[in-house]
Amino acid sequence: MSPQAVPPEVLDETSPAALAAEGGPLDSQPPEPRRRRRALYVVGGVLALVAVAVTAFLLFFDWNYARGPIGRFASARMHREVAITGDLKVHLFSWSPQATANAITIADAKWAGTGRLAEVERLTVQVRLLPLLVGRVDMPVLEIVRPKVRLLRDAQGRANWDFSDGRKKSAPLKLPPIRRFVIADGQLAYEDRKRKLTFNGVLNATEKMGATQRGFAMSGKGGLNGEPFLLQVDGGPLLNIDRSKPYPFDADLRAGPTRVTARGSITKPFDFGRFQMNLTARGPDLAELYTLTGVTLPNTPPYRLSAKMTREGRVFRFAGVSGKVGDSDLFGDLSVDNSGERPFLKAGLGSRALDFDDLASVFGGAPKVGPGETASEGQKVMAREMAAQQRFLPDATLKVDRLRAMDAEVRYRAASVRDAPVNLQSGSVTLKLDRGLLTADPVDFSLPRGRIAGKVSLNARGAVPVTDLDVRVSNARLEQLIPARNGVSPVTGALVARIKLHGAGASVHRAAAAADGEVLVVAPGGEIRQVFAELLGINVTKALGLLLSDSQQTTPIRCAVADFKVKAGVLDARNIVFDTGTVLGSGSGQINLGSETLSFRLEGKAKQPRLIRVMAPITFSGPITKPKVGVETGKAITQGGVAAALGALVNPLAAILPFIDPGLAKDAACGALIAEAGRQGAPVTKAAVAAR
Repeated sequence: MSPQAVPPEVLDETSPAALAAEGGPLDSQPPEPRRRRRALYVVGGVLALVAVAVTAFLLFFDWNYARGPIGRFASARMHREVAITGDLKVHLFSWSPQATANAITIADAKWAGTGRLAEVERLTVQVRLLPLLVGRVDMPVLEIVRPKVRLLRDAQGRANWDFSDGRKKSAPLKLPPIRRFVIADGQLAYEDRKRKLTFNGVLNATEKMGATQRGFAMSGKGGLNGEPFLLQVDGGPLLNIDRSKPYPFDADLRAGPTRVTARGSITKPFDFGRFQMNLTARGPDLAELYTLTGVTLPNTPPYRLSAKMTREGRVFRFAGVSGKVGDSDLFGDLSVDNSGERPFLKAGLGSRALDFDDLASVFGGAPKVGPGETASEGQKVMAREMAAQQRFLPDATLKVDRLRAMDAEVRYRAASVRDAPVNLQSGSVTLKLDRGLLTADPVDFSLPRGRIAGKVSLNARGAVPVTDLDVRVSNARLEQLIPARNGVSPVTGALVARIKLHGAGASVHRAAAAADGEVLVVAPGGEIRQVFAELLGINVTKALGLLLSDSQQTTPIRCAVADFKVKAGVLDARNIVFDTGTVLGSGSGQINLGSETLSFRLEGKAKQPRLIRVMAPITFSGPITKPKVGVETGKAITQGGVAAALGALVNPLAAILPFIDPGLAKDAACGALIAEAGRQGAPVTKAAVAAR
């Protein structure tokens, strides 16, 4: 039958006959598009089957088979063994997938032994998918059930929570905002062998605790250098935390008599590298904060300070520091940068009124402990011991490890100074600490006229600390240093001095007892009450008459020089000269910084005839803090014996001859003495040399 004989209604329009009936050849459709369509159908079908298979696999897959790979991945990242030994359950088919792992263990660092850093009974994590598309992690749920964490820092400063494997410091902990944050029955043990701190606490974080809506809570107790240690931290409600709103918290820390309280917030929850708090700290000694902060601070009397602290990564800033240290006020700003090899402290501090005796604590001593003075119980005990031993150089051992643990640059200025041994008006110092080398340069105190300035360095890089001191007194006045009598200064005039010492020792006393150097004191001119000048020469009649008449008569001071060579802590007088208009005085002796005693002998010779003069040099001896003034009786006894013999053998009038001084003493070569003092470093002026 031909195609034309077939009725069209019985032809399938897609059959070859139908195509032929329409006049088209049977092979007129290209074969390539048909093959492509068929391939697409096949691939689509295969993909659909794969998707169904994968879905079925994930639905029925036992996720416990993934515990090993997950543990190995975590172990490689944390550089210690991580294992999941309980069930692992994962729910993927949700806009917020969730995973629950049971019985997680994290091994300790190899150097810490065979213990465990952490054990977690159950950990549940939920993450939202959509925020991940824009690179943001949003964690609706984080539940940690019965975690046990043991944190350890050894004596070398290694921390078992540092997962950097020694390559670099770990970044501050940063968690995303957590809508439902639960820590149930957590236990935290902390031991810092370097700072001698232990802590055992409990951690809980729930959305509702008791009858009040609260969040995170951590409380515990332990020990710090033998003192009880208590810590309480409370956070705000955890429900619906917003990353754009700060998360508030309160903290209360007590370590023996030291207490720190804070009220603050984490700026972007839960980025622990960024937070701020208003804190108040009080305690017996700022140096004791080292065990809590790792920051080296000086020894001080009891303090109470407040500041606003902010953390930005590894930098901690303390703005608006204010309060009191001892009987001195303190204000300023400081920061601690932990990004380098060692912490770096930078500070600008000041006092409106510095109580000078508060500085004694800085050098390991004790401030005054009388009525109205501020001192800790330990400092009071030290003050009594030093007074009983008649000592003034503190012997507290310097903690060199703390000086080596950080670097610093501190500028301090006191607008006024009170209770100083001399009439200081104000003071300032710039401190720098670099790898165990502490320098104070310049140290500067102003007097009503003149100044005391210089530099001090303490090198703690070696086995034994070495101290260098170079201080100059320039343009000062004697009347500022010697107390007035009945409102009148017994001596007036210019004064310059230089003290240069070098000593090794782990305390102020030990460094002084081993010091070498020189001490030079020069008075280029001035006036002294004549009664004191005559007493220097033991002019009995003249001095007695001046004293009885309460005479204010003065005599010029042509010059006065005291030149000491220092060796092994002993100041030996090379030259002591005190030249006045009526008497030329000279002396000898030494000051022993090791025993803290002195022994001096001063003798005066009259420049004019004196009727009755006892040849008895004046002596100063005993402890430096309380020397005794006396008269050397040897020559006086001999002088009296000669007088008695003359009176018995010759004539009673002859008995006064040994007491008559013809007054043959000459003026000292003041110009040469002052010039030599200038060559040795005393800040004398050319005018002073020329005038003499």
